[in-house]
Amino acid sequence: RFDLMNERIESMNERFDSVNSRIDTGNESIHSRIDSLFWMMGIIAAFMIFLLGYTIWDRRTALKPVVHKANYVEDKNKSLINALREYARNHPDLAEILKSHGLL
Repeated sequence: RFDLMNERIESMNERFDSVNSRIDTGNESIHSRIDSLFWMMGIIAAFMIFLLGYTIWDRRTALKPVVHKANYVEDKNKSLINALREYARNHPDLAEILKSHGLL
């Protein structure tokens, strides 16, 4: 009788061991998938940071010629207004026009 009970206990232990090995295999699979997910998220985050940096750098380099051109046009505009003011000193009709537009 004890031998029969020992055999049943041994068979139950084998079944528990097989269930435990299947659970361990499932856990390893889940852990490997989670590790892969973390790597993919890290790569995506690094790519997004790189893309943000590139966008900022590109905007700054693209705006340099525009700012330079705007400064050039502003300087030319100031010299043109100064030239018109000097010319308006001798021509009252031009002085009236400049006054009406708030330039004199």
